[in-house]
Amino acid sequence: MSRKSKKRSVRDVLVALLMAISPLFGALVLTGASAATASAASLAEVTGFGSNPGNLRMYVYKPDSAPARPAVLVAVHYCTGTGPTFYNNTEFARLADQHGFIVIYPDANVSGQCFDVSSPQALRHDGGSDPMSIAQMVRYTVQNMNADADRVYVTGASSGAMTTNVLLGAYPDVFKAGAAFMGVPFGCFATTDGSGWNTACATGQISKTPQEWGDLVRNAYPGYTGPRPRMQLWHGTEDDALRYPNFGEEIKQWTNVLGVSQTPVFTDSPEADWTRTRYGSTGAQAPVEAISIQGAGHSLPATGMAARAIAFFGLDGSGGATTGPLRAIGADKCLDVPGFSQTNGVQTQIWDCHGGTNQTWTRTPAKQLTVYGGTKCLDAAGTTPGAKVVLWDCNGGAQQQWNLNPNGTITSAQSGLCLDVTGAATTNGTTVGLWNCSGTPNQQWRHA
Repeated sequence: MSRKSKKRSVRDVLVALLMAISPLFGALVLTGASAATASAASLAEVTGFGSNPGNLRMYVYKPDSAPARPAVLVAVHYCTGTGPTFYNNTEFARLADQHGFIVIYPDANVSGQCFDVSSPQALRHDGGSDPMSIAQMVRYTVQNMNADADRVYVTGASSGAMTTNVLLGAYPDVFKAGAAFMGVPFGCFATTDGSGWNTACATGQISKTPQEWGDLVRNAYPGYTGPRPRMQLWHGTEDDALRYPNFGEEIKQWTNVLGVSQTPVFTDSPEADWTRTRYGSTGAQAPVEAISIQGAGHSLPATGMAARAIAFFGLDGSGGATTGPLRAIGADKCLDVPGFSQTNGVQTQIWDCHGGTNQTWTRTPAKQLTVYGGTKCLDAAGTTPGAKVVLWDCNGGAQQQWNLNPNGTITSAQSGLCLDVTGAATTNGTTVGLWNCSGTPNQQWRHA
């Protein structure tokens, strides 16, 4: 069946639900003048960005304030929308003017204006269809606009939120984090009949264990061992298009993928009728953040929500955390906590990189290097050459503050000594400690 005919099936069902409420997106998110009038910069269409298996259109907004190496945000529209409409009727371009990042607006460019989140091709890394086209847009932007490949994020509403889930699942090598407004878990919408529509998923009738949801993500890119992107989830309790139970299933999926507990470590209500929970860390860039909006229907993001997504990404200049492996250049192995231990005092080592939670380190604005979602810190057990570098409860002390230097070294803020792979060895299990800085490869590291 052709891609066009598959999209018509989605239109017949989902567009019927969304047509009456899609104008709410624009009404809710505008704050006066259109984002198009924010600066002299304007939305531009880009062609020839790749093989484009999904036959999408690509629009880019690069603000005048963009630095030499800007971050990238992909903003994906809802069914019945377009890239230019999402540009005009959401706050992302205005926020780009304020903070200097590039925004890519994919355009579904088919009848119904929905994105493919259901076909086997869409749910596989570089398998084809719309997600592969969007990944090609990012790669084009990195290569041709000098964008920062280490700061690429994605957000979307409805069909765009489903696409956000798919992109984070199938392209963890491309995206660092996502924010999904009214979506469903990766793989929930999967179909084999070519229809592009999954009623059971849309109505919240599909429930899986966290492991099952997580396996769907991991199986999308077999062999991938790198870091997984963080996820922010939004949903209204009265959503009648993509029902509210999907919100809980998304939480199950992404906490499992990121290796953190399903029990929130932080709960608050930042706005009336909001319940915000964080998983794996209490900070603003937690591995998973979920915001439930009491009484809201299929009408997100509302005013101010885009700014909270930008803060979650760290694009607002608040010193957003960077999360990923710490790779020892000389050994080509990763800084590792032996046996996934969480015992204070266990000495760190190097090991083959596998993307596990015991190798996923977050550099925080407080100069900490945290692991296990922020519950433990890299800690210098002394201030003289040969001191061990260990795991310890985070306490904000100077022995837990680290400088990541332009030459690739990591120095203890307390002693000035370098993070060192003992004896310049390259074998699994070699311990890591502190030593006088020498600039040798066993003291050079790359984060994320």
